[in-house]
Amino acid sequence: MYIVTGGAGFIGSAMVWKLNQMGIDDILVVDNLASTEKWKNLVNLKYEDYLHRDQFLKLIIEGDDPFETEAVIHMGACSSTTEFDADFLMENNYRYTQYVCRFCLAHGARFINASSAATYGGGEHGFSDSHDVVPALRPLNMYGYSKQLFDMWALKGGLLDKIVCLKFFNVFGPNEYHKGDMMSVICKAHTQIGETGKLKLFKSYREEYPDGGQKRDFVYVKDCVDIMAWLMQTPDVNGIFNVGTGTARTWNDLADSVFSAMGRETAVEYIDMPEVIRDKYQYFTQADMTRLAEAGCPVQMTSLEDAAEDYVKNYLSQDNTVPQILEDLQEVRC
Repeated sequence: MYIVTGGAGFIGSAMVWKLNQMGIDDILVVDNLASTEKWKNLVNLKYEDYLHRDQFLKLIIEGDDPFETEAVIHMGACSSTTEFDADFLMENNYRYTQYVCRFCLAHGARFINASSAATYGGGEHGFSDSHDVVPALRPLNMYGYSKQLFDMWALKGGLLDKIVCLKFFNVFGPNEYHKGDMMSVICKAHTQIGETGKLKLFKSYREEYPDGGQKRDFVYVKDCVDIMAWLMQTPDVNGIFNVGTGTARTWNDLADSVFSAMGRETAVEYIDMPEVIRDKYQYFTQADMTRLAEAGCPVQMTSLEDAAEDYVKNYLSQDNTVPQILEDLQEVRC
């Protein structure tokens, strides 16, 4: 059995899609569907069963492995960078991940865990995924701190030669429509441009960055799941790894890519950044992809322009009953 926690969410459901492409449907999806629209991400996917996250936690704490688990891809977490309930994030992101990790180690299952580029904070120590850098990092929000705590726990426990923790940078792509304010700017931009003909971006509050010139490492979700699939099949590669393109691009570049994919002229309006996030805003992120390349990962990252074109034309612009969902597109990407 392959277990994907957060399996109805954005990256999690994309990973189930990838497993299906690989001919795997012996999958347990773990999530918290509640009253969200996430269930739509599962409609086109093949999987064996579904468990609520609390039921799954109870089963693994009991110690047995009723699933005969091959691997756990642990994407389940609260990913909101504006979540202020620190106790909730401690339990849901940090403590829960410890239990899942212990379960995998006890039963010889592959463990691939979602960390985050939010652990890098303002980037004062760069964006190297070297294990030596981990203790020095100072996240800017509680979400990043909850991810940092697990990375530190694994480092101190000597577990990083047995598990994988992936620091995802700015991921975008199909299956994110349900994320509300946490949707990627590309997803929001498509709707905004369609309705108003223009896109709103934050002004810059640092002289070295023009408005819209703040930089991010934008990475396509299809590349992310290709990397995870490779790691799942390469158990001798372990540790903390960045997942990005290795190239920082501006928000203006992103805007140009979306407008181009929509066949429109770029029209951007720069707006004030909310004060509540100004002192926590990352002006630059760029994944150092050296370690993953040296480990032999063969995945070639998709450019921002090509990824935006695929996302906009093949998903966002399609009039689907189940919007933006990854379907059986083997002919596009195997």
